[in-house]
Amino acid sequence: MITAASMLGLSFGHRTDREAEHWLRQHVQPLGLPGLVACTHLTQVPYPHVAISLTTDTDIPASLPSTEPGYRDAADRAAAEHTARRSGRAVFFPGAERLVGTLTVNEVLAVSAIERVVQLGGLPVAPETLVDTRDFVRPQWRDGQLTLVTMPVAGGRLAPFEVPDPTPCCTDH
Repeated sequence: MITAASMLGLSFGHRTDREAEHWLRQHVQPLGLPGLVACTHLTQVPYPHVAISLTTDTDIPASLPSTEPGYRDAADRAAAEHTARRSGRAVFFPGAERLVGTLTVNEVLAVSAIERVVQLGGLPVAPETLVDTRDFVRPQWRDGQLTLVTMPVAGGRLAPFEVPDPTPCCTDH
């Protein structure tokens, strides 16, 4: 179960999840915050971009850059969604560093803050099913639980639905 002492929503106009993740790796990860859960959120306000939410077991340092007024609504919405556990794509979360290689669903649940593993479409999965993590796991808040959405891959295994290096749309045009 994830508990948090501090919550913060941020928005800097990042155009992609990759840009927002880079910002998190550069500015938040080095802080070593205990119990950190850092999420990205697609938002439409004031234009389509990616906002960020953070929770941690301790106070969030005031040294982090602050959100400019034009992005404040997006930052507040990201924080509210994360707090309510309705949405948010977790980039950093307790145990994320242990989700490498191939693990059973039970192992994923035991070593990380992920609370549920489902197949695409919400189908349940057996506890002994193997999950090829691809060393890239991005669970989402769904119905109050940090949920890893997976898809079938070769060998009767599952893999996270989100792939590490997606092919951008229309790359051949």
